[in-house]
Amino acid sequence: MTALVDDQSPTDRRVRVWFGEHVIADYTAEPTTAIQYQAAMTRRFASLRITIEPVTVAVDEDAANS
Repeated sequence: MTALVDDQSPTDRRVRVWFGEHVIADYTAEPTTAIQYQAAMTRRFASLRITIEPVTVAVDEDAANS
């Protein structure tokens, strides 16, 4: 079984550029770089939704228990 775990590490942020419900760009970096990327994508794609969020890590519970 695989579970999603929020990793609140300050070095992991995910920036996505959305065209409707489709992700057209997906970028992961440390917070400072991610914010710069988000600002650049906001200028480039002013009419699209751009999100920035902490990275979630998939953990295989069977592997974690062994």
